[in-house]
Amino acid sequence: MNSDSDLQIAGDILEVPHLLQAPREHPATVAEFAGLARAIAADRAEWEHLVRYDATSRWYHRLRTGPGYEVWLLSWVPGQGSGPHDHGPSSGVLTVLSGSLTEHTRGTTRALDAGAQRVFAPGYAHEVLNDTLDPAVSLHIYYPGLTEMPMHGRCCTGLARIS
Repeated sequence: MNSDSDLQIAGDILEVPHLLQAPREHPATVAEFAGLARAIAADRAEWEHLVRYDATSRWYHRLRTGPGYEVWLLSWVPGQGSGPHDHGPSSGVLTVLSGSLTEHTRGTTRALDAGAQRVFAPGYAHEVLNDTLDPAVSLHIYYPGLTEMPMHGRCCTGLARIS
């Protein structure tokens, strides 16, 4: 009679070649893009010296590119926001590196503190803003690279696209 307890692995399972995947140079899955964002967040020396704060407009810097994707660093002084928008055909990962941001979507408001991540699909509409008294920094990965950012009206009550 077979049961789960009858399963035995003989030898070193890590030596079975078909179970091993060669490490990729660039991310290809949602989990790998989220992992890349976490790795960059953990390496403050890579990005911290680049951050600038601009009271007149949101500051951004393209930190890295890879085959089909872009990594952006953004800063947010108190009161700055993105306006309601989507990312066209791009999927993305938003990671808060420092400070706190607030994300508004249709009917939902989320506080995003340092370390928080949001993964979104193409066409996902939201508004991100810094409604705290302290500056914030975030990392954004887009796949494919960001080619459009359609703006919307009335973010939290209908997300009507502005033509």
